[in-house]
Amino acid sequence: MNNSKERALACVVCYDTDESTRITLNKIPPERNFDVLIVNDGSVDRTREYVEESGFKAIHHETNMGLGAAIKAGVRYALDNGYEIFVIMAGNNKDDPCQASSLIKPIIEEDIDFVQGSRFIEGGSFENPPFIRCMLVKLYIWLFKLMTGFSGTDAINGFRAYKLSIFNDPRINIWQDWLNGYGYETYLYYKVLKLGYKIKEVPVTKSYSNCHKKIKYSHVKPIVDWWGIIKPIIYLKLRIKG
Repeated sequence: MNNSKERALACVVCYDTDESTRITLNKIPPERNFDVLIVNDGSVDRTREYVEESGFKAIHHETNMGLGAAIKAGVRYALDNGYEIFVIMAGNNKDDPCQASSLIKPIIEEDIDFVQGSRFIEGGSFENPPFIRCMLVKLYIWLFKLMTGFSGTDAINGFRAYKLSIFNDPRINIWQDWLNGYGYETYLYYKVLKLGYKIKEVPVTKSYSNCHKKIKYSHVKPIVDWWGIIKPIIYLKLRIKG
């Protein structure tokens, strides 16, 4: 790593991302201010092969455990190894690894706690999204604003970074089993908002045309996973979960 005030880890999450895994990892700049960890969440295609060829540190789940479980494995590794900043990006070539430093910068220079990548602010872009996906993204953003009062522009975008020190707060408990799926990211975002942590959006790109033709652009299942994404807000507002 380059000399830096903070130590940052970028976690690349992969699940059956096949050739897009190789393309994503090849885009990681050799000169960077972050280390790299890959979490392969039980892929059954060639993802593991591409991960091992990359030479980056990796965690392999033998079965698919869910997005939240994969991210939590990365968080645990980061905490155990003394990192202070955690970046999440997709391994399916929709996110640009070169933009990870842009997410880290406000944490180091402005003491921001949670940096959200946004494709909808100036400098960001949303390239070739499927129509249904585009509509669902906009619907979720509207719903998130309605239920939290936060005027963020891209609450569902998983390309983000945050201080690992937020997990020292006993009011934030990501280790609950019900957060092993897509709800993890909603839970954490809602918590940092309501607890008054400093949040900032920075422009990023999200390109669906970059996904390799062999893979799905998303593993999100209609209804079941949509509910999984939304339910943390419901549970927390009604105090069903903590």
